Amino acid sequence: MATAAMTTTEKNNALRASLAGLPSLLVAFSGGVDSTFLLTSAKDVLGDRVSAVTAKSCSFPARELRSAKEFCEKNGIRHFIAESEELDIEGFRENPENRCYLCKTELFEKIWQLARDNGVEFVAEGSNKDDEGDYRPGLTAIREQGVLSPLRGAELTKSEIRELSKARGLPTWDKPSFACLASRFPYGETLTEEKLAQVDNAEQYLLDLGLRQVRVRHHGTTARIETDDAGIAFITREAGTRVKIGDKLKSFGFTYAALDLLGYRTGSMNETLSAGR
Repeated sequence: MATAAMTTTEKNNALRASLAGLPSLLVAFSGGVDSTFLLTSAKDVLGDRVSAVTAKSCSFPARELRSAKEFCEKNGIRHFIAESEELDIEGFRENPENRCYLCKTELFEKIWQLARDNGVEFVAEGSNKDDEGDYRPGLTAIREQGVLSPLRGAELTKSEIRELSKARGLPTWDKPSFACLASRFPYGETLTEEKLAQVDNAEQYLLDLGLRQVRVRHHGTTARIETDDAGIAFITREAGTRVKIGDKLKSFGFTYAALDLLGYRTGSMNETLSAGR
């Protein structure tokens, strides 16, 4: 077990030691910064005894699934695809505050079945130390399902994982943070395939324009764009850019397009929870 007083290198050594003691492992792999580093570390110490699994659903953008497949193919890692349609989970469409708990419970039940079917003894996921500081009911499901969280166990923060990923030469070291598309909606707003596709199309369009860190929050007929300082500067530099973006988002089904002046921040939909408590 790592401690906060340990250096990044010491924490990384603790991570690798914890992974090395596992006979076999299936890593829940989204292709993001954290799960890529975890999977790579596990591959380094376990070799062919580690496999990856990525969920395929309407809340997971196709671009991320393609990226996950390509990474595993390039690095010779056995890769499974778990069909996981969250909208079929009882209560999920209503987007309750414990939405992530419902999703993670269903997903890891499927992943555990996949592990058992393939003779894999342990399952791990890539949450990090920083994830403990926000409202994340999914962590409760992870604990209940007996899933390992090696990065949190090693007390590794997001910035340390990026640092170690860069040193390791991983292409994801500076990849923008990502969360499932369902997180773009206020709690209580009904989720549908069409609404999720609206968000996916809008974010893909903005990414194709050159924005790096972006969220399109869905507020009924309004798309609220969160982006970093560079993205805000890009959008506001010329009136033509704003009009072009607004028109494009309208073509996806939105009536209004708004730019959030506070910029990108993780868990902004949880701000309503804080305000109401």
